[in-house]
Amino acid sequence: MKTALVHDWLVGVGGGEKCLEAIYDLFPSPIYTLVKDEWKIQGLRCAQAVLHSSFLQKFPRASSAYRNYLPLFPQAIEQFDLSGYDLILSTSHAVAKGVLTHSEQLHICYCFTPMRYAWDLTHTYLRELGSLRKFCARLALKSLREWDLLSSNRVDHFVAISHYIARRIQKVYGKEATVIYPPVATRNFSPDPQKEEFYLTASRLVPYKKIDMIVETFAQMPDKKLVVIGDGPEMSKVKKKAAKNIEILGHQSDAVLRQHYAKAKAFVYAAEEDFGIVMVEAQASGTPVIAFGRGAALEIVVEEKTGIFFPDQTIESLAVAVEDFERRQELFDPQTIKAHAETFSEERFKREYKAFVKQKLENFYENRHPSRRQRDPSLARL
Repeated sequence: MKTALVHDWLVGVGGGEKCLEAIYDLFPSPIYTLVKDEWKIQGLRCAQAVLHSSFLQKFPRASSAYRNYLPLFPQAIEQFDLSGYDLILSTSHAVAKGVLTHSEQLHICYCFTPMRYAWDLTHTYLRELGSLRKFCARLALKSLREWDLLSSNRVDHFVAISHYIARRIQKVYGKEATVIYPPVATRNFSPDPQKEEFYLTASRLVPYKKIDMIVETFAQMPDKKLVVIGDGPEMSKVKKKAAKNIEILGHQSDAVLRQHYAKAKAFVYAAEEDFGIVMVEAQASGTPVIAFGRGAALEIVVEEKTGIFFPDQTIESLAVAVEDFERRQELFDPQTIKAHAETFSEERFKREYKAFVKQKLENFYENRHPSRRQRDPSLARL
């Protein structure tokens, strides 16, 4: 049984690439992707695979400015000839799910989200453009939505990273999705019994993460210390809102981040997330989370057991939540929080994903090739 993996682009290491790596561990196979930067992904195990990139790879600054070629993404992903494979496993938040397949192939898509800039973030994206560019972008995004909806029918089974995303898949594509939470390396984190008197937030500094709002909130609470780890285009904005009780460390190594996770009295997170790996990592360190009560945070954090929620992305709402946490912080047990985080482990992901693929393969061959299932030893090995 021949398997191919498909990923949108391989130009760095993030949560999506960690998912691809875990799937590659289970199904070591060639990887097809729009563009690649082998230098930036050399730390991934899946970087050892045979990597096939599209014609976009030959374009100027392809690995850094690939989003400039957005209108060409559908054509680029469709150029891959996967007709010789039996099983297609895609990991997609853009176009990877749109590879061309035929009726004798099984295609399972691990979907991070339907293409956000084509659907729920369209108007946010357009607001940043001038009149002429906005007009052209509207036409391009309309075409992209039509292709995205059409190409969803090329997937036999969707797997979603959260129930929050499963609902979005149902809304956009009209498809049911099974939820398998992404893998988190929880074994790399451990609680520290000696907590220190500071709150922590860690994220890429981009608008939807609301780091500026968190900083502004703590600037109005001078008796409480906040440490900010991360870098990004909003760094200058965040620094302008900081006060003496706020320490902005910028980008830090994994070791420094782990140390701060374990020492912080609580981890603060204000984004509406599709999943939110950092919230799991904080809990794996025995640290409770103060989270915005929307999105997948509601699936990751257990109210009054591993953290608390605040209802609005406002300074007032977060400030009330911090004060509430201060009154109730003795309720949170680091070992209980750590145990909850283990339900999102990498080992759990591999077990659930492998079982899902095996079941769908068995059903596929039972319905289409009953004799193939009996003679194909690769199915028995799964």
